[in-house]
Amino acid sequence: MATLPGGIYDSGSQNSPEVEELARFAIDEHNKKSKPNIQLDLFYGMVQNATLELVGVVKVKEQVVSGKIYYLTLEAKESNGEKKLYEAKIWVKPWMDFKELQEFKELDDSLAA
Repeated sequence: MATLPGGIYDSGSQNSPEVEELARFAIDEHNKKSKPNIQLDLFYGMVQNATLELVGVVKVKEQVVSGKIYYLTLEAKESNGEKKLYEAKIWVKPWMDFKELQEFKELDDSLAA
């Protein structure tokens, strides 16, 4: 089945080494952005944006643009051991050695099913 340029489609490649590497990249980038907030959160008695550890990739969608945008649904474990689902949007241009985490958000439980 041919895919339309610009269309988002299910990839089905959640077990590929490339997707695993992108998932780790997304978690690492999220953790880097979260660290400046941790001390302030601890001061106010709330730990948000805690460091995450990748558990696995649940779903992969791709969009062909100038490069590819990957939409990864990830299962990650927070520092307290709680597992949650997140969505990461990663833009990749391999010929430019370019990779950017554009969005990272926790999925609502009702959307996770």
